[in-house]
Amino acid sequence: MAVRERSSIHGADTQFLDPSVLSRIGNLELLARTVVDGFLQGIHRSPHLGMSLDFAEHREYMRGDDIRRIDWRLFARTDRFYVKLFEAETAADFMVALDISKSMSFGTHSVTKLDYARYLAAALSFFSQRQRDRVGLATFDHEIVDYIPPSTRHLQRVLHTLVNAEPGRPGVLRDPLMSLGDNLHHRGITLIISDFYEEPEQAVDAIRHLRARGHDVIVFHVLDPAELEFPFETAASFRDMESAEMIPIVPDKLVAEYRARISEHTEELEQLFTGSRIDYTVVDTSKPLDYALFQYLTSREKMARVR
Repeated sequence: MAVRERSSIHGADTQFLDPSVLSRIGNLELLARTVVDGFLQGIHRSPHLGMSLDFAEHREYMRGDDIRRIDWRLFARTDRFYVKLFEAETAADFMVALDISKSMSFGTHSVTKLDYARYLAAALSFFSQRQRDRVGLATFDHEIVDYIPPSTRHLQRVLHTLVNAEPGRPGVLRDPLMSLGDNLHHRGITLIISDFYEEPEQAVDAIRHLRARGHDVIVFHVLDPAELEFPFETAASFRDMESAEMIPIVPDKLVAEYRARISEHTEELEQLFTGSRIDYTVVDTSKPLDYALFQYLTSREKMARVR
């Protein structure tokens, strides 16, 4: 199964990465700043990651790195080799594609899937702005709802749109993501956040279009813990979030089959995305945000080394 148990990054102040705490912060820009600062503080303290105190710009040199990326001034101060992680002259277009279809309104704890996705999108947009990337946003259901092209001046528009994003209609991936690919005229990084209630092959086909046009693509598959574990015990009627159809369920007769199917679904998505050189991560909305943020940075670093 694509979901794996893991601990938070050593040293991170997970209080300020916990979605239940973040849900009480009314200002999305303050939330994004809090998440990024708390995460980077944890990275700085980690004995395992080999990052300097200027983590957002450097990491320790590793065999195989391009020696042209070594920061010789930092070497003079520390007597250790560091390479620039993201260089200003190679600032990227960073585009968030956020699913706001009806199913994203589901949640069994302090936040819905859309809330959690909103926090991730805001934090990574804020971080990317710090990296001097050009930040943009597209929200979508069965079509693009809001579109903000990547720019160094669009962070406030992005945050405002995230605050006001509301799930309302059923969604599909193909049409809006095909349209997004046609609208992005410069190669860059596209982060797709969705609950992927779609057949895996159809979902991946929609995203391959972006990859084929030269974009680096990172996928976060956000799921509520109840969708991962199906903890329900008593018979009840469940509402399909997309179609509103009511379905009677006897949970104890279905729990094993459900868990097997959600595992198959995420594993098939992971296999298909990996085969298309697209980074894919399942994110549990009850967990602190540090795991998703670290996965994003790992993907960015890998992309920088491939180029």
